[in-house]
Amino acid sequence: MSHLGHDTERLCIRVPKVYDWVNRQIDLPQLSFRKLSSIGFNFDGIAGTSEDPFSLFEDGLLNVNCYLSDSLGNPVDPNSPNSITVTEIVQPQGRQSVVVHLPKGGKITLQKVKVLIRGYIVVAISDLQGTVTNVSDAIPFATVQTFFLCAPPGTTLNSHVSYFETDANLIWDNKSFSQLDISITICLDVQMEAQVKLEVEGKFCRPRRELPSSLTCANPQIPPQCPEIFPNDDYALEE
Repeated sequence: MSHLGHDTERLCIRVPKVYDWVNRQIDLPQLSFRKLSSIGFNFDGIAGTSEDPFSLFEDGLLNVNCYLSDSLGNPVDPNSPNSITVTEIVQPQGRQSVVVHLPKGGKITLQKVKVLIRGYIVVAISDLQGTVTNVSDAIPFATVQTFFLCAPPGTTLNSHVSYFETDANLIWDNKSFSQLDISITICLDVQMEAQVKLEVEGKFCRPRRELPSSLTCANPQIPPQCPEIFPNDDYALEE
């Protein structure tokens, strides 16, 4: 039995255990559009455009901006939850186990985890003064990535986007519109987790003393433990 320090006791806590964790840079295949009307650009009432954004301006100079959006085309922060959907593709027979050779020799059995990443982007065309003249519909993007992870039964996917970048370019030939190219780069954090119960040595946290105010609040009451039986090695189940 370990020695407990001053003012500490044995606690049983429930926490997510990380079984595996990787980070991958994903460069999606380039999206290309030859007809801007196919992604919602509307040039009605603008004489002579004929799907050619360069004819909007006499000198043919303009800016193109691309940003992450929701399904309705509203801008969203890449760091906000669910701005990009990341889900595991569940296999009918469960995750396939694969033997992987380690770089320094030896072998390990990992599980094949397929992940679907989905989101939307919007492209805006503006003049050199920044005045937006046309905006596309929300353009969907998606990619499926395969990971080999320590992902035994009972673990779940916990993933989030740590970096997002998108760029759009109008390609032309002799000032005649050719196509719109969009590139997307994502950095994806992928973790496999499961809830576990751990016995640790520690003490309960209490709030700090707040600056003086006109309100009086009682300290939170912590339910008493039963250390005689739990956590206690004398009553642990035999493995």
